[in-house]
Amino acid sequence: MTPIDWAVLIGTIAFIAVYGTWKTRHTGDAASYLRGDGDLRWPTIGLSIMATQASAITFLSVPGQAYEDGLRFVQFYLGLPIAMVIISAVFVPIYYKLNVFTAYEYLEQRFDPKTRVLAALLFMVGRGLAAGISIYAPAIILSSLLGWSLNITNLAIGSVVIVYTVSGGSKAVSQTQRQQMMVIMGGIVIAAVVIAMRLPDGVSLSGATRLAGALGRINAIDFEFDLDNRYNIWSGLTGGLFLALSYFGTDQSQVQRYLGGKSVTESRLGLLFNGMLKIPMQFLILFIGILVFVFFLFERPPVFFNQPALERAHQTAEGPKLREIEGRWDAAFERRKASATALAAAHVADDAAGLAAGREALQAAQGEMVALRTEAKATLKVALPDVELKDSDYIFVSFVLKYLPAGLVGLLLAVILSAAMSSTASELNALGATSVVDLYKRLWKPDATDAHTLWVSKAFTVFWGLVAVGFATFASLIDNLIQAVNILGSIFYGVILGIFLVAFFVKWVRGSAVFIAAVLAQITVIGLYFTSQIGYLWFNAIGCALVVGLAILVQLILRGVGPAPLTQE
Repeated sequence: MTPIDWAVLIGTIAFIAVYGTWKTRHTGDAASYLRGDGDLRWPTIGLSIMATQASAITFLSVPGQAYEDGLRFVQFYLGLPIAMVIISAVFVPIYYKLNVFTAYEYLEQRFDPKTRVLAALLFMVGRGLAAGISIYAPAIILSSLLGWSLNITNLAIGSVVIVYTVSGGSKAVSQTQRQQMMVIMGGIVIAAVVIAMRLPDGVSLSGATRLAGALGRINAIDFEFDLDNRYNIWSGLTGGLFLALSYFGTDQSQVQRYLGGKSVTESRLGLLFNGMLKIPMQFLILFIGILVFVFFLFERPPVFFNQPALERAHQTAEGPKLREIEGRWDAAFERRKASATALAAAHVADDAAGLAAGREALQAAQGEMVALRTEAKATLKVALPDVELKDSDYIFVSFVLKYLPAGLVGLLLAVILSAAMSSTASELNALGATSVVDLYKRLWKPDATDAHTLWVSKAFTVFWGLVAVGFATFASLIDNLIQAVNILGSIFYGVILGIFLVAFFVKWVRGSAVFIAAVLAQITVIGLYFTSQIGYLWFNAIGCALVVGLAILVQLILRGVGPAPLTQE
C-alpha cells in the first residue's frame, strides 16, 4: 500500500471513531446509554440498521461468492421486504407500548422469567460467536495479505470498536454507523465504476453480463424446489423471511437500533428504508463480484487467491508440482482469454454462429481451468495440511490490492474495516444491554442504582468485546464467511422467532409450554444441522414451526383440551 492509501485508511477510521466518541460525550445515565435518547430520525435508523447487517464479511465474502457461484445468493434477501412490513406493523408498536430496553423483556410480561432468560441466552450465544467472526473475517484476510500479525489485527479492530462503543453506548453506535454506512455505500459505487472501467476495450457492461451469463454466473432466480439447495426463490421467500423476521424483530442488535427512534413512525420508516435498499445494495455487491470474474477472463488470475499460502507451498517439496500446474494454468488461461475475446466480438457483431461457437469454446476453457484449480488445491493440501482451501474470501481484496489505483485501495480497505466496526459495535452494545437488563438486573441486582447500572453496562460491553476478540483469535475459517454467519443465525433465530410468534398470536399458550417447546426445538435444529443435508435457510422455518407446534401441543397436555386463560406463571 502507498502512503496515500495509509493516509486514507487511517484518516477515515480515526474520523469515524473520534466523531462517534465526541458526539456522544455527554451520555451520563443508564437509560440513554442502553437505548439512546429516543431522538433518532428515520434516515439514521435506516442507515444504522443497514450498517449493523452489512459487516466486513459482506464485502469480503459476497463478491467472492458471486465470482464462484453467480448471483444466486441475492435470493437470500427476497423475504426481507416482507419481513420489514410485518415487523413495522406488529413488533414495533408492542415494543414502544411496553417501553422496553430489550426485546426479551416483553417475554417475561407475556410468559415468565425463565422464557425471557432462555431467549436472551440463545441470542447471546449466537450473537456472541457472530461478533467474533465479524472481527475475525477482516483480520484473517488483511493480516494475510498485508503481512500483519493476525492476533494484533484482531486486537486492533476489537480495541477501536470497544473504545467508542463503551464511551457512548447505543447512541455512539447509531451516530458512527451513519458515517460508516456513507463510506460503505460510496465505496461500493466507486468500486463498481472502477472495475467496469478496467474491462478491456470492446467489452461493455452489457457485454460483461453476457460473458458472465455464458458461464452460468447470471443466475439470480432459481425456481426449482429443493430442500438441499441453499439458494432458490423458495428458500429465500420462506427461510429468508423467517430469518429476517427473527433477526430484525427479535435480535437485540437490531431491535436496539430502532428502539432509539423518535417515534413509532420514525422507527417504521427506518425499517422500510432498509427493506427497500437492502436488495439493491446486495445485488450491486454481488454484481461487483461478477465484474471481477469477467475482469479475470482477460487478466490472469492466480490459481489460488490466498497468495501467502501459495508462496509457502512453493517452498515445500510440492513446489515443483505446483509450478507445473501453474504452467498448464497459464496455457489454459490464454485459451479462455481468446475464447472470451471471440465471444465478446460475436456479441458486438451479432454473429449467431460465432456466438454458439464462442460460448462452447469458453465453457470448455472454463472447465479446464476449474479442473486445474481443483488439482492445485489438492496439491496445496498435501504441501500445507492445515491450509484452508476455501479461498473465495480472498478474491475481492486481492483484486483491490493489486489492481486499484492509489487512494482507492485505502478507501476500499476503510470500507471493509468500517463494516467490521459497525456490525461489531452493534453486537457488543446489544450483548452488553441484554446481559445487564435480562440477566444481571433481573436475576442478581434488581435494585441497582442508575450509576451502578451504567458502570456494569460498560463492563459487560468490554467483557463481550474481549470474548469476541478471543474467539476471533482462536477461530478458523468455516466454509465461506458470509455463510458461516448466516448458518450461526439460522441455527438459533428460528427458535427465538417461534417464541415471539407464540407470544404475539397464540394468546392462550403459557410460559412453561413455550419454554419446553423452545428447548426441544433448539435441540432438534442443532441435531438436523449436524446430521442432515438440509439447506441452512430452512432451519429458520423449521425451528419456528417446531416451537409454535410443540408449544400448542404441550399446552394442551399441561392444561387439557381447550384454551387456557392468559395468566402469568
